[in-house]
Amino acid sequence: MIALSLAEIAEVVGGQTHDIPDPSVLVTGEVVRDSREAGPGSLFVAFVGERVDGHDFAAQVVEAGAVAVLASRPVGVPAIVVEDVQAALGALARHVVARLGATLVALTGSAGKTSTKDLVAQVLGSKAPTVFTPGSLNNEIGLPLTALTATEETRFLVLEMGARGIGHIRYLTGLTPPRIGLVLNVGSAHIGEFGGREQIAEAKGELVESLPPAEEGGVAILNADDPYVRAMASRTKAKVIFFGESGEADVSAENVRLTDSGQPSFRLHTPSGASDVTMRLYGEHHVSNALAAAAVAHELGMSADEIARALSEAGSLSRWRMEVTERPDGVTVVNDAYNANPESMKAALRALVAMGKGRRTWAVLGKMAELGDEALAEHDAVGRLAVRLNVSKLVAVGGREAAWLQLGAYNEGSWGEESVHVSDAQAAVDLLRSELRPGDVVLVKASRSVGLESVAQALLETGAEGEVAAR
Repeated sequence: MIALSLAEIAEVVGGQTHDIPDPSVLVTGEVVRDSREAGPGSLFVAFVGERVDGHDFAAQVVEAGAVAVLASRPVGVPAIVVEDVQAALGALARHVVARLGATLVALTGSAGKTSTKDLVAQVLGSKAPTVFTPGSLNNEIGLPLTALTATEETRFLVLEMGARGIGHIRYLTGLTPPRIGLVLNVGSAHIGEFGGREQIAEAKGELVESLPPAEEGGVAILNADDPYVRAMASRTKAKVIFFGESGEADVSAENVRLTDSGQPSFRLHTPSGASDVTMRLYGEHHVSNALAAAAVAHELGMSADEIARALSEAGSLSRWRMEVTERPDGVTVVNDAYNANPESMKAALRALVAMGKGRRTWAVLGKMAELGDEALAEHDAVGRLAVRLNVSKLVAVGGREAAWLQLGAYNEGSWGEESVHVSDAQAAVDLLRSELRPGDVVLVKASRSVGLESVAQALLETGAEGEVAAR
């Protein structure tokens, strides 16, 4: 964080100083909410959680070098006391962002947010110092904490914004007002909470509504292939740039193909020129993500050649997202178990088939959460798709939703041993250990709450007689 005195922080957040002998002391380290991350010069934010009260660690963090605690009550060590810690954290982030000279890029969408954010960050990072959301910390706590890691040297701040209801993104853009806003898609993720795609589109579109007008540098980057997103052009006064396959796209791809290992290759077209890209990531769905990142980079002055070079060098920065590892025996494990929705599940299945040309393919799939009344139909559709794509074997893991996956496969024509329903992750591991053969490709994917990453980890431990080669 840029250095701020405790007195200035107290003024910004509307707090009172307690047990602070010298308010001019500077916070020169990180702003943290995990006591284990506190260090010299840091500011510790004490949240009260369901199981843990951060105030209980106040003395510990000061001993570790924190200069003060942002708290909701006096804690016996230097503290800035406020009524609402979360609101104070947001106010501090808003103050710091306003003082930075960085260009703030915000993005949202139903699927692909984190992968695209990682691509945007790596492409912009090849040009200038860039700070970006780690993992998917995209809520009212993770977003300001990310913004507060920026320093005077930061030129680009890339923030992922999530939403679970109307007004959430509007709140986040109030904390960290973006100049460039990117909307990827409107899909089925969280449709059970929102009530329908129209409501999801209403929430996601709050991002483009927050942008400054075109004459002040505001840019809305929209997916021309998604009608809900394309329609958001009427909701902003910012300059509008489209990406995608549509003829009206300003940034597009041609000659898209997958390499033998399942990595997308294409010719990138931008208003400033064209250049060839071969990505290190797996799956054709990353082409759309790459075009979104390219549109951002183009608007920030990068040439087509610079963008293509950065996209070709970019890797996966977040865990358990199409994380491809080859065991010494030749079995390839694709750990995509961080999360799942209908769009990402279908994209992962297509990537699996592309990677498995001439090899046996296994789809180990579990529940997609928060689909509401659409849950049965969406799980059934994924099971059917696995059969249509000729996946060698579907292993549906878990309870009711997994049964729907297997039922979809059965109804599509998988009547033999091509699909199976098992009760839990351990049962899936036992099955795979007994039936996997060298050269097989295994995809593991489900919503985060299912915890199927344990299946992938167990498979890698099983094959770890020699050094595992991670690609």
